[in-house]
Amino acid sequence: MSANNTAQQRRARVRQKGGRLLRIFSLVRKETRQIVRDPSSILIAFVLPMVLMFLFGYGVSLDLNNINLGVVVEAQSPEVGNLVHSFQSSRYFKVRMARDRRDLEPLLVGGRLSAVLVIPADFTERLHRGDKNPVQVLVRGTDANTGELVLNYIEGTWQSWLVHEGINRGEAPNIGIVTVEPRIWFNEEVESRAALLPGSIAVIMTLIGTMLTSLVVAREWERGTMEALLATPLTRGDLLMGKFIPYFLLGMLAMGLVTAVSTLVMGVPLRGSLWLLAVVSATFLCFALGLGLLISSVTRNQFVATQAALIVGFLPSFILSGLVFELNSMPWPIRYLTYLFPPRYFVSSLRTLFLAGDVWQVIVPNTCVMAMFAASFLTMTARKTKTKLE
Repeated sequence: MSANNTAQQRRARVRQKGGRLLRIFSLVRKETRQIVRDPSSILIAFVLPMVLMFLFGYGVSLDLNNINLGVVVEAQSPEVGNLVHSFQSSRYFKVRMARDRRDLEPLLVGGRLSAVLVIPADFTERLHRGDKNPVQVLVRGTDANTGELVLNYIEGTWQSWLVHEGINRGEAPNIGIVTVEPRIWFNEEVESRAALLPGSIAVIMTLIGTMLTSLVVAREWERGTMEALLATPLTRGDLLMGKFIPYFLLGMLAMGLVTAVSTLVMGVPLRGSLWLLAVVSATFLCFALGLGLLISSVTRNQFVATQAALIVGFLPSFILSGLVFELNSMPWPIRYLTYLFPPRYFVSSLRTLFLAGDVWQVIVPNTCVMAMFAASFLTMTARKTKTKLE
């Protein structure tokens, strides 16, 4: 009798397990059909990432090019002509000539010029005397960072011209005992695109994960279909798995798409392993999906869920991740606050994988922290998910 009961219990567990898998599969199929039929899901998952990729790749740049520079020449000389030519031939400057600084001051004040270089009438005489400041530079400082960069570019061009001018006159360049040859690792050309594009994937994955899933449960409540789902023998885990799996696959597909565009179209190198990139991305995507499902379960309103996803998901991933703004330059309270946002760790991991390679001392700690955040948010989502009508 006891053997018969044990066999019956085993068969009952097998039927229960098979029934649960069937319920999850049915939910996944239902949600997949909903994704295919909903144009907004396709737009957010594929069109929006491509728009953001091209904006970050071609529209957003931290490199200064085509700086509008005014050059005032009060008296001509061969040295002055060579100096002006060095600025005109540089790809960083667009030079506007004048004979009097008063002609260019209104343009500098109005923002049409970023700086004005004044070459005085006694420039050649002061240069031969060895004066330290034979020229004057006026920089528009409304944007402090841009003004500092413009000044550095002008000083760099000036120093290069001094070296070439000394060589032309037969003077040995003033080189010390030690010659410094700078080497820049991982981004030899110092292009901001190489740093922005990998980091922008974090923003894209956050948008896909939080935006799409934040509407999932809220849409069910608004349309009245949640009551029908709760009338079935669904458990809390069945409901979450049925909502989680389709969007996880959709997010990984979008991740593959943006990675291909970054490497094949925009020329960003991928020096790390594809499988490791997939693991890191999947870990972060679990956090983003958990956050979106939590928002959706708590708000039950699509409009409120969308606003919450933008505030809680998009803004931290853009501002507090180190994508655009250097974290070490932030005030210390904000700098320590960034440790509470997983996009910080994802951006660091992406840049390391794309530009440096499989640097385990960076990837492993970041992935572990993201895994802890993902587990925490998925646990909170499971607790907040209702399986009964109130």
